[in-house]
Amino acid sequence: MLSMRQIKICGLSRPEEIDAAARAGASHIGLVHFAKSPRHLVLEAARKLRLEVPVGVKTVVLVVSPDGKTLANIKEMLAPDVIQFHGDEPPEALAVVQKTFEVEVWKALPVRGIASLDDSAEYDGVADRLLFDAPAPEGSDIPGGNGQSFGWSVLKDYPHRSPWALAGGLNPDNVAVAIRESGADFLDVSSGVECAPGVKDVDKITAFCKAALSA
Repeated sequence: MLSMRQIKICGLSRPEEIDAAARAGASHIGLVHFAKSPRHLVLEAARKLRLEVPVGVKTVVLVVSPDGKTLANIKEMLAPDVIQFHGDEPPEALAVVQKTFEVEVWKALPVRGIASLDDSAEYDGVADRLLFDAPAPEGSDIPGGNGQSFGWSVLKDYPHRSPWALAGGLNPDNVAVAIRESGADFLDVSSGVECAPGVKDVDKITAFCKAALSA
């Protein structure tokens, strides 16, 4: 019997990638709106892809320290189910977005150890889900999607106060181990299912979802 784990395939850029993710059992697809990312989509391109997302699959728009106008345009043009913040946004900024735009809000946080998990408490009540990711490599311009992982076991017995997901360095070959070591029931993958930066491999998407759902 397959599990009820949730999966987000992030950084999609083509209709066939969305179709592959949905067919394989992904619960969420992610569209990136951050100019420095190789997965960046201008809002008009993101709007066209948004229309390809089937009923039952949620759309997440990833942003990094956006201004209010950008958020308003995202809400109007994309009507996302979730806005995922991946920058240095403080809790009070997320609280405003949650209230003003009436959308689910996620916050990605780099994990360097137990102290990082303790610090995440400041987002309790303002982030609907925390996304625990690996720290960006030294000198990187993008905070996520770098193919880096961290010590997953730090998450296993931690008394999490908010719903959370695991990201960072996941791929079809290691996701089962990551689930076992972290206890995660929500997995987020991007570079681990690519054949080139910003280009997803539909076979890897299928393999990742199969491995995650059957682990």
